[in-house]
Amino acid sequence: MSTMNSPTETTDTEALRRPVRTRMADGRELLYFFDHPDQHEDFVPPADLRELPERPAAARLRRDPLTGEWVSFAAHRQGRTHLPPADECPLCASAPDRSTEVAAAQYDVVVFENRFPSFGPGQHEHDRSDALGATYPAEGRCEVIAFGADHEDSFGDLGPQRARTVVEAWAQRTAELSALPGVEQVFAFENRGAQIGVTLHHPHGQIYSYPYVTPRTLTQLEQAQRHRAKTGRNLMQDVLDFEVGEGTRVVERTEHFTVFVPFAARMPIEVHVVPNRHVADLAGLTGEERADLAEVYLRLIRGVDALYLTPTPYIAAWFQAPVRHPGAEELRLHLQLTSPRRAEDKLKYLAGSEAAMGAFIADVTPETTAERLRVALGTLNGATS
Repeated sequence: MSTMNSPTETTDTEALRRPVRTRMADGRELLYFFDHPDQHEDFVPPADLRELPERPAAARLRRDPLTGEWVSFAAHRQGRTHLPPADECPLCASAPDRSTEVAAAQYDVVVFENRFPSFGPGQHEHDRSDALGATYPAEGRCEVIAFGADHEDSFGDLGPQRARTVVEAWAQRTAELSALPGVEQVFAFENRGAQIGVTLHHPHGQIYSYPYVTPRTLTQLEQAQRHRAKTGRNLMQDVLDFEVGEGTRVVERTEHFTVFVPFAARMPIEVHVVPNRHVADLAGLTGEERADLAEVYLRLIRGVDALYLTPTPYIAAWFQAPVRHPGAEELRLHLQLTSPRRAEDKLKYLAGSEAAMGAFIADVTPETTAERLRVALGTLNGATS
């Protein structure tokens, strides 16, 4: 386990979080974020001159009466772009001979409304019935966040300042999207690798604004409330104290964050990043915490990639407290990074027990994964020292 000081705050945080806004040809919003505070001063976003079809109507929500969970039926997503070659990538910057989703000829980080959303467009408050057969508009908002214009990069290839820009964009979007009417939870995530099911190779993530609180979050909330009633303490704080106390699964600990493989990890690679103080979401992090997080997260991604000779597929999921749900103050922001990769040439598939029953059988012990990640991070640190 290594303990490192957090980086010094050296940039104008508010300027980094202040994007330049524009509209795409079909009315979708696009925001440019910059690596340095002064870049946005003279930037004029170019116009999107494409001829695009009208935006699709919102998908429809249906409730599963056996679980109480909501399912969004977004049939228009069947036509979304699927693994295009590099010269047809919609996330690359535009060129004189080809227009993309980003009209600028170069960019640092952009966020824009998804052309094929699972939720939205439009956000409104709805009272939804439990009646069988009831359907509702799947309102909310789905955004794409592109981590840079370089098609060949991955998140682990980014420099520290670019990683910081991404963190600032996540925080800004979390704050703004949480204020929209009808939005109950904001979820930032990245799917990386064809094995995970990505449809675009360009380095990017997504931000979902749900019109309900997600099932995993409700389960966590129930556990946290039960723990509070039984012990009088916060569940995530007790989990953090337990992991730090045992130490065998801790990968790294800084002034502001702890990185560990959880005691009951389900996946061959599963790592949690938890802030050392209680904070609800990315928007609630201080400037120093966001600067620290950018470096911690970048090291983690590089460490995961160093486990094997080829890039490791993963899902990086930011769990944030719901916007206005009762008891949401019990939940703490944290990252859950998972990968099904259990060996160089083997993946864990969620088959009968996991997929049907939600009952996991793990192939790799958490202690083994934590030790491998510590070695990988040590190797990276040695290579850069």
